[in-house]
Parts: sequence; C-alpha cells; structure tokens
Amino acid sequence: MTTERRNLGVVTGMIMGEDLIQRACSLAINAHTAGRTYTLERQAYSSQVFFAFSGSWSVDDWFAQKSFGDSKVDLTLFPSLRSIGNDETAIVNRSFLRRFETVLRTTQFPKEVEKAVAENKQIVFTGHSSGGAVAVLATIWILENYRPEEKHNPTPPLCLTFGSPLVGDRVFGHALRRENWSRHFVHFVNRYDVVPRILLAPLPSIQRLLQTILNFFNPKSKYFHYEPLGKSLEATEFFGTVMTNALSVASHSACSFMGCTNLLLETVTSFVDLSPYRPCGTYIFCAGNKKLVALKNPDAVLQLMFYSLQLSPELEENIAEVAYKSLEGHLIYEAELQGSLAIQDAVDLDNLEKLPLSSEGAGSDLMRSIDIALNDLGLSARARLCLCAAGELEKQKLRNQAKIEGNRSKIEEGLKMLKGYRAKCEVRELGYYDAFKLQKDTEDFHANVKRLDLAGMWDEIVEMLKRYELPDNFEARKEWVELGTRFRRLVEPLDIANYYRHLKNEDTGPYMKRARPKRYRYTQRWLEHANRKEAGYYSESYLWARVEELCMATESKPLEEVKLMVSELEALILRGLEIGQIRRDVFLEKTTFVKWWKKHDPLFRSEAPTIAALMDGKARELPPVD
Repeated sequence: MTTERRNLGVVTGMIMGEDLIQRACSLAINAHTAGRTYTLERQAYSSQVFFAFSGSWSVDDWFAQKSFGDSKVDLTLFPSLRSIGNDETAIVNRSFLRRFETVLRTTQFPKEVEKAVAENKQIVFTGHSSGGAVAVLATIWILENYRPEEKHNPTPPLCLTFGSPLVGDRVFGHALRRENWSRHFVHFVNRYDVVPRILLAPLPSIQRLLQTILNFFNPKSKYFHYEPLGKSLEATEFFGTVMTNALSVASHSACSFMGCTNLLLETVTSFVDLSPYRPCGTYIFCAGNKKLVALKNPDAVLQLMFYSLQLSPELEENIAEVAYKSLEGHLIYEAELQGSLAIQDAVDLDNLEKLPLSSEGAGSDLMRSIDIALNDLGLSARARLCLCAAGELEKQKLRNQAKIEGNRSKIEEGLKMLKGYRAKCEVRELGYYDAFKLQKDTEDFHANVKRLDLAGMWDEIVEMLKRYELPDNFEARKEWVELGTRFRRLVEPLDIANYYRHLKNEDTGPYMKRARPKRYRYTQRWLEHANRKEAGYYSESYLWARVEELCMATESKPLEEVKLMVSELEALILRGLEIGQIRRDVFLEKTTFVKWWKKHDPLFRSEAPTIAALMDGKARELPPVD
C-alpha cells in the first residue's frame, strides 16, 4: 500500500515548497481583499511569476440564470474540454467563465503571460474563493495555448487555489486527466469551509440567503467576519441547505460507482435537481489540527467534501456554532497553512480500496497513521466505505484496460490478415472495396469473418468508453490512436461495402447519416484530437460511402445537386492525397468509382479537376496498397 506521509511536492508531482504555497496563498487573499481583477507579482531574480485572481461577492458572479449557473464551455477557447469519442462538451460555471473571458478581453493578461513564457518563467496562477475558479480557467487557457509538450513553454504552469468552489462537470475533469493536465492543479480546502461545497446546491434553494452569506466574506462589507451573522438563523439555514444538497449528490454518486441497479436511482434524478459540478486535480484537505490529507481520485474527493463536514458529537447540539465554523473556515487559510506547512508533510491517500474501515482494521503503523488522518477528518465507517468504493472503481477501469490490452495482439493479427487481402485484391484488378462487395471468392468470405471479429472487439471498447469505464487517458494513448486509425482505414471500407451490398440504405438511409458505427466515429476523433485538427479532417476512410451516394444521386437528383456532391468528393480526395491515404486501387478499371466516372465524365470534369486528372492516368503515380 502506497498511502503514506510524504512531502507535498512528492504528493502533487510538482515542484512546490512551503514558501511557494505560502506566497501563493498570501497573494490570493490580498488580491481578493483589493478587489482588482488580478494582481501580478514579478520579481527580478525569481524563476516564477504569480497571477493572483480576485473573487467576487456578487450573486451574479456565482450563478448565471440557471439553477446551477452552468453552460457548455466555449470550445473555440478551450478545445480540449470535451470527451473525444463521446463528443460531449464539458459543462462549466457560466459566471466564472464570463469573468475569465473579461480578463482576456479587457486586461494585459495575455501579453503578461506571453512575456513570462518568453522568459521561461514558471507561471503560478492562484486565487482564493471564486478567484480560484478563475485561476483554474486561466491555467487551462495557458495549457491550451502554450503546450509544454510542444516546447512553447517547457516550464509547466501551476495552479494553487484556496477555498475555491467547483468549476466544471465530470467531462471537464475527465478531459484534464486525459490531457495529463490534472497534475497542474492543487486545491487547498479547510475541513469546515462551506464555500467549496456551495455549487452542490441549486440557486433557488439558497438564493434568498446567498448575498447575505457573501457579505460575511466581503472585506468591504460591514458584515465582514461578523460573528452574529455567522451564528444567525440565516447562516444556519444556509449551511443546512448546502449540506443537504451535498448529501444528495454524494449519495447518488456513491450509488453509481458502487454499481447500484435500483431503478429508484434513475427515478430520483427526474425530480431532484443534482449539481453537475465535480472535483478535479489534487485536493489537500486541512484537517484543522495542522494535518494535511491529499487525494486525487475525483469520486473520493466528492465523498470527502460531504463527509468531512459532518457534525462532531460535541457540536450536534449547537448547529449555529457549526454554521459559524463553516463560514469562518473560509477566512483562515493563511493561519491554517502556516502551521500545517511548517511540518511539510501530508497523508497521501492512494490505493483507496485498502483503507481501514475502522481503527480495529489498522494493524500496521502505516495503517494506524492513515486511520488517525481519517479520524482527524471525522470520517465514519460509511464514509470510509465510500472512499474504498471510489478506489475500487478506478482499479476496475485498469482491469478493463488490461482486458482490452489482452485483445491487442488479436486485433493486430486481424489487421495483418486484411492488409494481405487488400494487396491480393489489387492484383485481381478489382480493388479492395469492390471485391469485398461482390463476395465471389473464398478469400472474400474469410475477410468478412475477420471484419466481424474485429468489429466485435472494437465495439466492446466503445461501449466501455461510452460508460467511462476505462482510464481517462485511454483515448489519448498514442499506441491506441495509431491502432484505431489503422483499424478504421482498413475495415470501414468493408463495412460500407457490406452495407450497400445488402441494400441497407433503402431502409436506413445513407451510411454517413444513419449507419456509420461509433467504432469509426470514435477512432477518427482520436486522431483529429491528437493532431489538433478540425472535425472531419480525416475523412478518407468513408470515401466509398460518398461514391455510393453519388452513384445513386446521379439517377434521382437534380444535376446541380449532384455537381455539389462531386465537388465535395473532390475535396475529400484532395485531403486524402494530402495525408497520403488515397491509393492506386481506388482507380482500377473495374471499380465502382471508375465505371461511374467514365459514364458521366463530361458532366462533372470541371467540378473535379483532380479526379479527372487521376482518371486520365495520373493515378498510376499513386502508391500501391502496402
């Protein structure tokens, strides 16, 4: 078991000493107090540049219209914040996003970042309260625009937040982990700070009270740190409402990753408005006794956010005191960290599935130290069980990946067999696509069996991806992107041939509109994302679907519409030539494409000069199938 006391820099995987953390915290709180959009600290002989973002005390800067103030992220600004295969766009807090967009549009921030990158400085983004949310978006922005792997800025940025609310949904966190960006984010959370939990409650449930509570945190308000307000009925009601909603979210999440099949779980979500926001990055929980607990697993962090803020027995009779403690906890980060960082170690919770469920289960010294840390956070046996289940879910994803890896050699063998089949088809002067479509030889039958076998293995992968049952980085792994690309380019033409051989288009419609399997959509998106290309850039594998639709359109659609389709096919072939994926066998004399062109050549030559040149003999210069 690797759970142990370790230096915070080791825990997070970043160069992060006590001085850096304390400086970031101080700057974040000062920026918050000053109320400026952000403050910049650049010291002449320092290797770091700090950007500290201010938060806001206005309700509109926390919730924008909808219950949770959420909206889809702007993919032109953050193109990586999506699920690649599932093509889901991440959800973010609209108010936080709007504030960051204002920073980009109205300040010198982009130029200051560019200057720091040019000087090879480490950029540290920091923020307290909702300023931390803006710092998160700023960090993602620099990771999108100055990618360390492309050597724009070999010194990776760091984001440190203190008492930050949540920013994005599950897809948001999934995307950061897929890109290996999650390691750049470290969030410090005081055990009794209610602010990181606020966005787990819908606005209608807290709207009447939220501005009052924000005034408690506002240094410019007469109610700043005002104890009577902190112990008032409004504060008590606010705390209770937030925690009730946190319970709903944590319980629903726990039931999901524990594999609960009760239909009531789905029914609940139809009438209970659950928050979409989820944690991402490394969380450092300050237990309140100079002890720190570090955790990366997002499902476990969500559980800890709820269970660590439960009432201790001595406080159960005084809910007003707890409400005040939950507000005060948001204002004491500097003092709390000063004591904790002097020790400079943290209990790093890893291998969660092996956590002791009680003190009796902590047999070794290591287990006893872990048990003490869990007790410091007030975690019950139920809470520990939820953490264990979250860890087990992550292990199950790794087991699923291992199963898929076990099929990899079978996939390689199948692709090798089909590659040989394609080469033989060229020798037959018929072409890969048309030979398979005709199904006249035994080799065509064997190729079909192999096609179905490979499709089954890839469909299993796709189903796991749809349910997020594989590690987040799976779709970004170079070896699988390359294997998926080879599979798509080799097997999709056979699927298209089979589709039109059996006239499935007459019932289902064109292949591209209704019938293209997800196994090809997913793998195409993988390559486009890996090479940072727009959607549809790698469309060469469905060339034959375009040809088939063109053949049918010629007999049934107006000439102008067919000419437009020819122009689109010309563009597809130009792109295919550009990336080296149009081979000589496409232009063999007996292929469907060549027969159609020769019949209609005079009508479409002007719309497709490249196709015309290839048909006139230039195709002989293309490479043969390999």
